[in-house]
Formats: sequence, C-alpha cells, structure tokens
Amino acid sequence: MAEDSEVCVIAEKPRSENPVVVEGFPGIGLVGNIASQQIIDELDMKYLGAINSKHFPPVAMLLEGRVSMPVRIYESTEKEMIVVVSDIPIHPNIAYTVSKSLVDWATSVNARQIVSIAGMPVVGADNIVFGAATTEEGLESIKDEVEIFQMGSISGIAGSIMTECFTRKLPAISLLGSTADPNPNPIAAAAVLKVMNNLYDLSIDTDRLVKQAEEIELEMQKLAETVRETVEQDEPPKPLPMYG
Repeated sequence: MAEDSEVCVIAEKPRSENPVVVEGFPGIGLVGNIASQQIIDELDMKYLGAINSKHFPPVAMLLEGRVSMPVRIYESTEKEMIVVVSDIPIHPNIAYTVSKSLVDWATSVNARQIVSIAGMPVVGADNIVFGAATTEEGLESIKDEVEIFQMGSISGIAGSIMTECFTRKLPAISLLGSTADPNPNPIAAAAVLKVMNNLYDLSIDTDRLVKQAEEIELEMQKLAETVRETVEQDEPPKPLPMYG
C-alpha cells in the first residue's frame, strides 16, 4: 500500500512484472475516463484496488448494483497493463499529492511507462490525437501515430502526472484527444483508443463508442451532475473548497 498523509493507494500487488500504467481522470470531454473504462471492459481486467483521499467527494459508485470506489485500479496480466480510472475530478489543490502518490505506487510495482489520457480543447480539429512525452525515446515511439504537441501546456491532473514522471525520470507519454467543448466526447476517446491499439498491440473495439456516442454522453453527463450535486451539498463554509 502506497500511503501519503493526504492520499493512499490501497491495492493488491500486480502480477505483471514490468507493466504499462494507463491513467484516465475526468477532464475536458471526459476523454480519459471514457477511454480508460473501455480498455478495462474490453480486456476484462481484474480489479486490484483503489486510490482514496479525505479530499475526495463523499460518494460511493455503483457498478451493476455493487458499491465501488470512485478511483479504481485494474490489471491485465496478458497485456502487462494496469489502468487507473476515475469517476471524480481531481481538484488542482490536491493534484500534486495525487500525482505523487500514483507515481510512487507505479514505481513500486516496477512500471516501465505511464500513459496519460486526456482531452485537448481544439476548435475545428475533429478526431485528432495530440501527443507529448517526457523523453526523446517516447516522442520517437508516438510520432507516427499522433500530432506532436509542439508548444503549450497540459493542465490539471494529467499535466501534474506528466511533470511528476519527468522529475522522477519515469518514461511517460500523453495522448490528448481533440474536443471542441467540455461535453463528454466518446468519439475523441475512440480516436485515442485507436492510437493505443497501434502502440500496445491491443484490439479495443472503438465502433461501439462511435455508434453509442449520444447514449454514452448522456450517461456521463448524469454521472458528472450527480458528483457535482453531492459536492455542493457537503461543501463546508470555509475557503478553498475542494470542488465547486
């Protein structure tokens, strides 16, 4: 168990010896969340554990009637891949602490690389996947699959994880699906998954995301609204609310 005073990772020891760790936290278009959950479903990944914090909103997720944690960890031993998926946003005030705890844990399980999946706000550039990396080798590995993100910034938890990996010299790549607005965008997630298929010899079905885009978008909007209402109800009357 990797534990910080603010955040703890409670998970079984993975069976993979040198895994790739994929993370998908909610952000613009919910690209990371949607793509990561699709990988978990398609690879029939095993539940390993969760990340928890006193700063997370007081919600329990329900999956087919069973209570589950909002930030979960799964593994595919066949693909030597671990996926961290979150149904709650991570506030910038605790992004560094969550990132540090996650990278600490990834290092402890001998991860060979971290893959950060997120959205990129771009108007008029549909289905483009932008990419960045912490090393030249990483850039070389993705240059034929993505549009290299030449200049700018990666915000939120995705950016925090990438900078943590850079300072710790843990190889990491960022895959950013272009999306025109903040609404859930399964089509952008599908574009990222096509890149993942090519990079890691996966066979993730992206057709369902495209065909059921409207349905998935509605489900994710309902989830986001439920979390938002819960946070607003429990928000203490003091400065620096964790969510709002």
